[in-house]
This record gives sequence, C-alpha cells and structure tokens, in this order.
Amino acid sequence: MCGTCGCGDDSVSIRKPGEAHEHHHTHDHQHGDQEHAHDHSHSHDHNSGEHTHEQANHAHDHHDHSHDHSHKSEIELEVNVLRKNDLLAERNRGFFEAKNITALNLVSSPGSGKTSLLERTIKEMGKELPFYVIEGDQQTMNDADRIEAAGAPVVQVNTGSGCHLDADMINKAVKKLEVNDNSLLIIENVGNLVCPSMFDLGESKRVVIISTTEGEDKPIKYPNMFASSDICIINKIDLLPYLDFDVEKTKEYALKVNHHLEFFELSVKSGEGMGAWYQWLREQMPK
Repeated sequence: MCGTCGCGDDSVSIRKPGEAHEHHHTHDHQHGDQEHAHDHSHSHDHNSGEHTHEQANHAHDHHDHSHDHSHKSEIELEVNVLRKNDLLAERNRGFFEAKNITALNLVSSPGSGKTSLLERTIKEMGKELPFYVIEGDQQTMNDADRIEAAGAPVVQVNTGSGCHLDADMINKAVKKLEVNDNSLLIIENVGNLVCPSMFDLGESKRVVIISTTEGEDKPIKYPNMFASSDICIINKIDLLPYLDFDVEKTKEYALKVNHHLEFFELSVKSGEGMGAWYQWLREQMPK
C-alpha cells in the first residue's frame, strides 16, 4: 500500500501489447509491528494468609495510558515511501543521462486529451523523432494499443488500485521497453492531478495538460501539480466559442502557483497550435 495516498500497489502489471497478463506483487512484511498474544493463565493462591487480595480493602486506580500514534506512523511511512522513490528516481535520471534519453512525464485529469495528444504527435512526428512510450493506467491495454497503432514502441503499466506511477515502475518498464540511446521517452501518467505530483520518476520535464472543458481554476485547485510542472498545455481550444472558459485567467492562476511555467494553447482535434508543441519537442531532443 502507498504510504502517501493509501492506494494499493500489489497488483502492478507491465507488458507490451499482445503479451500475456503478468502481475508483479509487492508484499510489505513489517514483522516488527506484529502483535503476539500470549495467554498467561497462572493461578496464584494467596489464601495461605488471613486475607485474600480480593478481601483487602485496597483501592487501586489504574489509569489508562492509551496514546494514538497512528498519525505519527502515517507521516513516517509517507516520508519513507517518498525517500525511497526519490532515490530510485535519481537512479532513473542517471540512467537516462548516460543513454542520452529525454524523458517527459505527461500528467493531467482523466479526459484532458493526453493520449490523443500523444497519438497525433507520434503520427505526425514519428519519422523525425525517435519516440518510446510508457502508458500508465489502472486497467486495460487500450492506450498502449492506440500508441502502438500510431507507430511507437510502448509498454503498458497497469497499476491496479494505484492512482499514480512511481520511479520503481518506470525502472522496470524502461528495461522491458528497451529504449535506445538518443531517444525521446514519453511517460503518460495515470489520470490524476493529486498523487502523481508527489512522485518524481526521474523525468527531464513534467508536462501538465488541462482542457477548456475543465474550468480555469484548475491551477489553484491542484497547486502542487502545477508548481511541480515545467510546461502547461491548454487543450481543446477549438471549443472556446462554445464554452465559458477564460484562457488568460487560467494562465494568471497558473503563474501565481509557478511563474516559470511555459504555455502551449492547442487543439489536438483541429491541429491548431500543434506546430509550436512540435518545435518544443525538437528542442528537447538530446544534443
């Protein structure tokens, strides 16, 4: 179980399209926390004297010194989980740097258009840029199948009840994907604007995607995600004539959280603004 959000991580599977389903189980045995009940049924006869303990008129006030340490334990567990993840993320980052791989972590709410953006990008830029993709979802191979059809090598990480990818999952997925040197690795995280913000994967850049159908206050409702991102893509701008969405207000909110953010306004469906995104990807390629 994840110590930061309580999601389960004992049913993770990592596979390429067409491969048989295979689970990677994680078991955390904390023997030090086990409780062992011992039955001490010793009979003591104190009747040899002239009084018994029960007969003595002694009032013993036993105070119940019960302290709830659960909150402290949760904080310690969360710190330990994040520390372990950060160490693995640094290992991933070192691996990427050694092989000259640029890794991008795509994060968003469900339905913002991450997969559609990646799909169109690969179709239109796949001959120019060497893409490799790690897809993160709780269940199904749907997104990995779409990316493979678009023309990029891909592995699917199914997190089961988990709500985010972590550095260990990426480490295993990269080995299975067999990413070549001098490549562009795209990691599509699980659709969630909360927990993925806490987990460094070893990526070079984090790209947060929102759409015009979600509301312009997303950056201040989920500030940690926007504070930890480098790029903000505002998708579905083709729908602006039909929505009450203020692009400039969205940028204003986002810049309050992170004044270093760079923005791209685009529509995956119409293609408007995609050229600037493609140029940015070219600039991220290892030199």
